[in-house]
Amino acid sequence: MKSTSLSSRRALLVLLLHALFTVVAAYKPLSEGFLRNITSGGADFDPNHGSLLAPILTPRVPGTAGHTAVQRHFIDFFDTQLPKWTMEWYNTTARTQRGNEVPIANLLFKREPPWTKHGQANWLTLAAHYDSKSLPKGFVGATDSAVPCALLMHVARSIDQYVTQMHVEMAELGEGGTVEMDMGVQILFLDGKESLDANEPAFYGSRALSETWEMTINPAGSKYPNALSQVSLFVLLDALGAANPTIPSYFLLTHWAYKNMASLEARLRKLKLLETTPPSPFLLETKGRITETTDDYVPFMNRGTPFLQLLPSPLPPTRHTMDDNGAHLDLPTVKDWAKIVTGFALEWLDMMEVWPE
Repeated sequence: MKSTSLSSRRALLVLLLHALFTVVAAYKPLSEGFLRNITSGGADFDPNHGSLLAPILTPRVPGTAGHTAVQRHFIDFFDTQLPKWTMEWYNTTARTQRGNEVPIANLLFKREPPWTKHGQANWLTLAAHYDSKSLPKGFVGATDSAVPCALLMHVARSIDQYVTQMHVEMAELGEGGTVEMDMGVQILFLDGKESLDANEPAFYGSRALSETWEMTINPAGSKYPNALSQVSLFVLLDALGAANPTIPSYFLLTHWAYKNMASLEARLRKLKLLETTPPSPFLLETKGRITETTDDYVPFMNRGTPFLQLLPSPLPPTRHTMDDNGAHLDLPTVKDWAKIVTGFALEWLDMMEVWPE
């Protein structure tokens, strides 16, 4: 694909900045009562029997039975527990360094206001890759990225009732149909992040999907020129689940969103709603520059998508080893992430509007 022109990129940046400033104005912190109502998932994250996590803790290299089984786990979860969410497949193939062609499948689950037309809603996009490395053989990648995928499932289930309530109330009041109010949410399971025959990340799935969305042109008159520009924030979860993580702020443009998540974590901790003990995983300052360029946000960043990366620095000591398994997870940390990411999604989607206080 040819690179977009400089003028097109500038126009896209203007739209992104406008969308970000609109969301900043609408962002409302959750009340104490709402915070107390956020659940941690509990036994769902048990590595042996947890309904969300345990089925993902298996080798899931693209093209293998384990990979297909994890896809089915995602599909069955949304089909049975979240039937109002729609599913989209984004399939492609990747050619490895050895010349082998492998199927790559990104899975997208989304909810949007029922009144929106094509190209109308802006999207909070929560993402993680679900494939695992081919080496070492038998690698299950608990933090990389089984736990992030299970967290996304928990978030979707936790926010669903509030999303439904907001859609009903807005429809009754006739408030739908303005771009600022038409917020949707996407849960994205990316494939092919891990190279199939080398140590370096490959980004097969994220490269293909970001290009597809950029080339998906919306109808004339739409607020957003293409599908990619509808992404108001791309939140990527990776390498989560180990104890005592430190999460830097990687991108100056979205540092305000990072600070809001840090504030949410601080309020949860002050109310003694988190299981771990201090220190907080969040830093107060921003690095102001990208320091980690080996993750799935890169193809989206290169096309101007604002992103927030939840990636520890330093990375867990078990990374890319056979010890990155269920036995080496810190479950209090996992459950705290479930509350933090759920709370952030609720705040971003302005769910205080439906909280009965």
